[in-house]
Formats: sequence, structure tokens, C-alpha cells
Amino acid sequence: MNIYVGNLSWQMTDEDLRNLFEQHGTVASAKIVKDKVSGRSKGFGFVEMEDDGEAQQAITNLYDSEVMGRKIIVNESQPKQQGGGSGGGGGYKKRSFGGGGSGGGGGYKKGGYDRGGGGGYNRDY
Repeated sequence: MNIYVGNLSWQMTDEDLRNLFEQHGTVASAKIVKDKVSGRSKGFGFVEMEDDGEAQQAITNLYDSEVMGRKIIVNESQPKQQGGGSGGGGGYKKRSFGGGGSGGGGGYKKGGYDRGGGGGYNRDY
């Protein structure tokens, strides 16, 4: 089972995360997600446990517990397909927003002036 762990301390390492979950069973992997540019922790990570029963016990026991001064969030992570669909939607929105923001912004300004002139023209009628 793949487990999402959020609200992690910035100082927590992959090894700290692994040790925390090994108290509840066998850990296949433990990885804290890091920023690609700075290399700093993003404050969340994923733990993979081989036995679903042990994983469920770890989720129950660790949820909302305090680790390194922060109350962590522990949930079963969603399948990658759902995350990919969501990410695809986010990518689409970003492209749409970016295109509309730069091109549309200029269009609005020009359109506003044109409409203003058109409005004056209409008032003459």
C-alpha cells in the first residue's frame, strides 16, 4: 500500500520517515518529495508498505500525531491515474490561463478602446 504523509517538518529526512513507519511494519520505500530547483523538502512524502494490514495500522496510529514538532497527516495515497488526470487538467488550465492572460489581456485593452470608440459611434445615432 502506498501512503501519503503530509505536514512534515522541513528537517525530516527519508531515513527519519522510514524509521517512523518501520515501527508499524515492513517498509518497502520512504521518500520525501523535494523541490527540483532548491532541493528543499516540500513538506510531504510517500511511504510504501508491503502488507496492507500493517499499512492500515500505521495510518491509524500515526494520523494526527506529532512528529518533530508538527502534526502529520497520514492517508492512503490515491492511485497515480487519478493524480495524472488531475495534473492533466491543471496543465490544461495553466495553458488556457497563460494564453488568455497575455494574449487576452492585450485583447481586452484593445477591445476596450475599440468598444469605447464604437460606443461613441452608437451614441451619435
